Formats: sequence, structure tokens, C-alpha cells
Amino acid sequence: MDLTSVAAIARTVSGQVIGDSDAPVGPDVVVDSRLVTEGALFVALPGERVDGHDYVATAAASGAAAALVSVPQGSSLPQIQVADPVAALAALARTQVDAAKERGLRTVAITGSSGKTSTKDLLAQVLEAAGETVAPRGSFNNEIGTPLTALKISPSTRFLVAEMGARGPGHIRSLTGIVPPDVGVVCNVGTAHLGEFGSVEGIAQAKGELVEAVPAGGWAVLNADDPRVLAMASRTTAQVMLVSATGDPGSEHAVWAEEVHADAAERYGFELRATAQQPQPVQLLVTGRHMVANALCAAGAAVALGLPLDLVARALSGATSRSVWRMDVRDRADGVTVVNDAYNANPDSMRAALDTVSRMAARRRQTIPGARLYAVLGDMLELGPDAAEEHTAIGRHAAESGVDLVLAVGDHADDLVAGAAAAGTAGRSLGSKDLAVSELALSPGDVVLVKASRGVGLETVAAELLGAEC
Repeated sequence: MDLTSVAAIARTVSGQVIGDSDAPVGPDVVVDSRLVTEGALFVALPGERVDGHDYVATAAASGAAAALVSVPQGSSLPQIQVADPVAALAALARTQVDAAKERGLRTVAITGSSGKTSTKDLLAQVLEAAGETVAPRGSFNNEIGTPLTALKISPSTRFLVAEMGARGPGHIRSLTGIVPPDVGVVCNVGTAHLGEFGSVEGIAQAKGELVEAVPAGGWAVLNADDPRVLAMASRTTAQVMLVSATGDPGSEHAVWAEEVHADAAERYGFELRATAQQPQPVQLLVTGRHMVANALCAAGAAVALGLPLDLVARALSGATSRSVWRMDVRDRADGVTVVNDAYNANPDSMRAALDTVSRMAARRRQTIPGARLYAVLGDMLELGPDAAEEHTAIGRHAAESGVDLVLAVGDHADDLVAGAAAAGTAGRSLGSKDLAVSELALSPGDVVLVKASRGVGLETVAAELLGAEC
């Protein structure tokens, strides 16, 4: 946030000042008192378990210059009282973004049922090669994370990348009101949060709110390999850039991959092509075939912003995963490979992860014929009434992918095991994730996938596996 004053913030958010209205504030804006820096604005958010108002004094002691509150606190810290701190945070961010756009800031918003965080990480690293870039760490993609990310821009920021998630209709539209996109990227439409939307068509309708928000002078970057995403071209007045991992999509403006190939670690290379530009080689450092599509979405956004293709290709080839527990491949000293993809899960990302480790294990068996493939899987949350069926299908897919043993955790563990058994693979339903490591008899060359929705917490299993080398 630009350095400002309590009074200026109050005017922006229509708040009432309590205390020194001239006190200088900035540049940081935080909602966690543990993250307070000198001069920061502390936003006291009410919550189900924790109320930020209880930490105003702590924030003051840590150097905060002011607090944004709905209920005034007995503190000497200057306070700005508003009816709704979340709405005030959004208004403050929008004001900052509008001012930065007048200085030349370009904004990109990314959505999709899966892959949006990885795409955001890749795009941020590409744009950093061209200028100062602000992007969220992890999945900071809701009504709190989006404005907090936007408020990190400075007078020298050239690009702002916003990841936008949705748990219902209107959510993305609301987020584009905080960060109006010059470029909108839609990676895919899948079954994540199916229980919140009721149907895949409902998910597509919600994701398309992003391209509806892009102005006529902007760009909608659409994954042409997904029919529901491709259909969004009719919902935008923006220019359309199509991307495809399967070849030239035949559009006036397009970015695509040719000669796609993988190394033994399932890291993909390809020839990056764009309309009217010379093709460039790309060798990704991130793991999985699905990362090609993510990289192309990032490349499409970068090309739409005017970056040359050779710079885009070099930056993609040097980009790494910046978000934890996403296809994080680690080799133990004893030759066992642990793939920690435990940050989140939905049916599409589950299949992508299983397909990736299946190919990884197949290559491993070329040199170690006895190498085995294990999958420690947990619940995929927010799938609604189809949850049992979806988990059974994933168990079946695990078996068809060549998994030798499925260890399942959570309320749908039995469904995962039943699906695997129906396709001829052994499975065990575990009463606790703490039992998973002891159920694995690992040998050199084995590959273990660990994946579930974030609420299951299977990252602890991956950590234990990496700390339990033979």
C-alpha cells in the first residue's frame, strides 16, 4: 500500500477516526497480528473461532500504526471504525489498484477448477523477468486474500497477478470488483466444489464471470482443450487468446505446444509456439503432464501483455513451484520417491496426480523391475451428494493407473478401497492417517503418492515418510 494517513484511509472506506487522524500508515496491511510490521495497518476481522479485535493491543505493541475495526477497542492505537472490515479492506484495495493502473499497472486474474495456483506461480515468474510483479503466495484467492495481495503493490509494481477462487455464483464477479483484470485466464472447468455449485454447468457459469469482467481492450485467455472454457469466448467483449497443449487451436491469437516430451522425472519439455512469433524451446522444472497446460495458460497471459516469446520460454524453463505440497517430488537416500501433493484435491487433480506417478513408476521399473507404486489417499471435500461415487471412481482409477496398494484415510476411505478392489488392486481403509507410514513396506525404487483435500492434513504423512528413511 502507498504510504498514507489514518484520515485518508478513513475517507476511502467511509470510516470514523478514533484517535490521531494524521498518523502515517503503511506500507503493510495485515490481518494477523503476528505479521505486523512497523507502521502497518492491522485489520481486525471477526471469525468463528478467533476475533481480530482481541489482538488490537498486540498489534499496537508490535508496531502497528492503526487498526481497522468494527468495534472500537480500549487502546491508544488510532482506529478507523467501519460497519464491515472485509468490505472496507476491499474498498481500500480497489482504490490502490485504480491509482496504480493510472501509473501503468497491468492486472491478470486467474481462475479454474484445478491448476490455477500452479499457473499463477508460473506466470508470476515469467512476468518478473519483465518487471516488478506482485502475486499471492499459496492459494490466497478469496475475499480476504485478493485485497491483501493487491495491497502489496508499490509505485514501482508493473504487474499484479490475482488468483480467484469461487465457492458459489457471484464470488468471482465480486473479486473482479477488487482487482479489475486487464487479462483474465480460465484454466479449466472440473468438479472441484461440486457440492457448492450443484453441477459442472454451474461451475462453468461461475468461472465465466471472470471473462465477463475483462474490458473490450483486454484479453481473455482460454484453454481451448476444455470445451466449457472454449465456450466462454461468447461471454466476453475482450480479445480472445486460445491456448492448447494438443496443437494449434486455429485462432487468430493463439499459444500452443508441439513436440511434447517428458524426462524420467515426469518433467515435460515442448516447443512453445505463438501466432506470428518464432517457436521457442521450453523445459519445465515442475512435475506432471498437466503442468504443460498450466504453463501454456501462463504463456498466453504473458503474450497478451506483450512479452516476447523467447523471454517467456526462458522464464518458464527456470520457473519452480512456489506453493507448498503441490507435486513436490523428493527422493530419499534409500531410493524411495515421495510425491507430496497433499495441499488440495478434487477428482480432476486426483486423476492427474495418479497419471503422473503411474508414468514415473513405469520409467522406474525399466531399471528397477521390482519397484512398486503406492497411493496414500484421503477425502476430496465439497463434492456434495456424488461424493461416494466420485471416491469410488478415484479408487478404480488408482488401480487402473497401476497402483499396487491404496491406503485410504477419511470418511470416504471405504469408497476409495472399494473402487480399487473392483479393479483388482488391494486397498486398506485406515482409521487414522497416523497409521499410514507403518502400513508401507518400502524398498529402493518405490514411489509413494500422498494426496487429499487440505482439510485431511496428509502433508504430515509425507513429512513422516521423508523423515523415515531406511
